[in-house]
Amino acid sequence: MGRLEGKRALCTASGAGIGRATALAFAAEGAHVIATDINAQSLEDLTEQGIAEVRRLDVRDSLAVKALAKDLDAVDVLFNGVGWVHSGSILECSDEDLATSFDLNVTSMHRTIAAFLPGMVEKGGGSIVNVASVCALKGLVNRYAYSASKAAVSGLTKAVAADFVGKAIRCNAIAPGTVQSPSLDERIAEQAKATGRSATDVRQSFIDRQPMGRLGTAEEIAAAAVYLASDESRYTTGTVMVVDGGLIM
Repeated sequence: MGRLEGKRALCTASGAGIGRATALAFAAEGAHVIATDINAQSLEDLTEQGIAEVRRLDVRDSLAVKALAKDLDAVDVLFNGVGWVHSGSILECSDEDLATSFDLNVTSMHRTIAAFLPGMVEKGGGSIVNVASVCALKGLVNRYAYSASKAAVSGLTKAVAADFVGKAIRCNAIAPGTVQSPSLDERIAEQAKATGRSATDVRQSFIDRQPMGRLGTAEEIAAAAVYLASDESRYTTGTVMVVDGGLIM
């Protein structure tokens, strides 16, 4: 406990899944957490669980992101957890699908980093943690747009790390394997409906591709985020930490 004591952390996508687990984990370790999500209702119970502040934020709205950064004091930690999974190969991916994938998965991080980084530099340093994906490192079936956009997250992470290493800014990414989340549940339901298979059968196909024979948990990814946010990782920057249950072995 107390690994993030005295730190202010801005977290996106805090309403569910990895984002929610990370916001709660940061708070449990002593951070003053500002939890954000586009769905304000999903944040309503977080203050009862130790989250200091909740704010509605649409990371696709540049003006809203800049306004939030101006409104808040500088943060020590920025956690970028927003993501969207498009299913399909290049033949099932429209220009709009690709643009949406990059806007949500990559440009959203560009917006938040550009807005909050100056304050971190002025404060004397900080840690940025981005959620990438194992899909950035290994080709998976029907993840064309998702893989391309998450690979860009890896590049963005390394570029920011290189540009600001001399300013005491660290920037790292986490590449999760398949993690149990509301988003996964939705994709399983959609795939079951589209293929006529049972949801149980579709879920098992996700489990079967994991060498450990199980899905990851949001809390397991949040644990990696705590490490990268904390001073324990002060010699670590520009890395993509793989937490994938052995998927790319």
